[in-house]
Amino acid sequence: MKRRVAVTGLGIISPCGNNIDDFSFNIMAGKSGVRRISSAYSGLLSVKIAAEVDFNPLDYFIKRQVSTMDRVNQFALAAASQAWKDSELSLDAKEKERAGVYVGCCMGGESTIEDLYDRLFKHNADRVKPLTVLMAMNNASASYISIAYGLQGPCLTLSTACASSANAIGEAFRQIRDGYVDVMLAGGTEAFLTYGGFRSWESLRVLAEEDREDPSKSCKPFSKNRTGLVLGEGAAMVVLEEMESAVRRRAPIYAELMGYGSTSDAGHITRPSIEGQARAMEEAIKEAGLLSEDIDYINAHGTATYWNDLLETQAIKKVFDDYACKVPVSSTKSMHGHNMGAAGAIEFIVSLLAIKEQAVPPTINLDEPDPECDLDYVPNIGRKGVTVNTVMTNAFAFGGTNAVLIAGKMEE
Repeated sequence: MKRRVAVTGLGIISPCGNNIDDFSFNIMAGKSGVRRISSAYSGLLSVKIAAEVDFNPLDYFIKRQVSTMDRVNQFALAAASQAWKDSELSLDAKEKERAGVYVGCCMGGESTIEDLYDRLFKHNADRVKPLTVLMAMNNASASYISIAYGLQGPCLTLSTACASSANAIGEAFRQIRDGYVDVMLAGGTEAFLTYGGFRSWESLRVLAEEDREDPSKSCKPFSKNRTGLVLGEGAAMVVLEEMESAVRRRAPIYAELMGYGSTSDAGHITRPSIEGQARAMEEAIKEAGLLSEDIDYINAHGTATYWNDLLETQAIKKVFDDYACKVPVSSTKSMHGHNMGAAGAIEFIVSLLAIKEQAVPPTINLDEPDPECDLDYVPNIGRKGVTVNTVMTNAFAFGGTNAVLIAGKMEE
């Protein structure tokens, strides 16, 4: 018999807030974290906006620890510490053997790699930092979390581009559902806003133009005048727990994680597939034991690139049919940017907060809708006092990987 899975802890480091209360307030209020890039090299870039995290690592770590961890690892541990504390979990030695960590990360220790190349090729250094490998490796964040909490079950890093953390949460869900473990700390982290990172993304020609009047209005998902995505960074972690155990210890339960769909387009490396996205949504709905009209809110992938917004709209129509125009859909990337490997986890938390607050966050900067993107995208102003019992989160990635999560409100 498959077991039910509860979400009992949330943690976040993001451009819209570094704790759940601040993040929830800002997202529901439509406050953007997109702004002019703060780094000195911004003058060398053609695109000068991003959704950066205002983060002081000394708020979480002692100075010696900071020097041994890349920014991406710092984000992950900070978000994990919030989630673990929020869950009120306390595991004994035996229970820790049945608790694991799954983290999604796309780019790894980008700052460390860039520093390495700067030392070698610009300054002709004959030595580099001795911990370079340990700081740069993609699995460092998951390992640091495992070590911090003594979690001795499976510890894996998933790297599926923009779907990484949604896949991490979905696969962690299956580990508990199928009886392999009882607790998972899962989510994603990304910190790739470096000079090389920006220049690489510039070359793809998918980045948004800066809004002439207000940089915070630059990301415009589903708009007729959308010009591309805005890069972001951050981390989000959730604690997943076997339901009976969570109920027994009277844990704070945000929702039940009910369904997960994972597919591959097997088509084009950058252009999405309506069929692949639709199958992922259908799989998640089926696994949750729901009908499409049971979904009360969809957090869209919604990158504000031309093809993504158009094809995701069509994929939602394919799955939801007549109900597609009735279900609220929003892209919160309009506020927190595209956080790559962390995006799915951040947006899953947004969806859980929609259940908690009984409110739907807006898609900001949606002043001139694209006629071909004609769903209810909750333009500019969020909705309070609405019924949100079941939510869906979409994460669709370069490479054609699609991941969809569905969560439902716990009955009183």
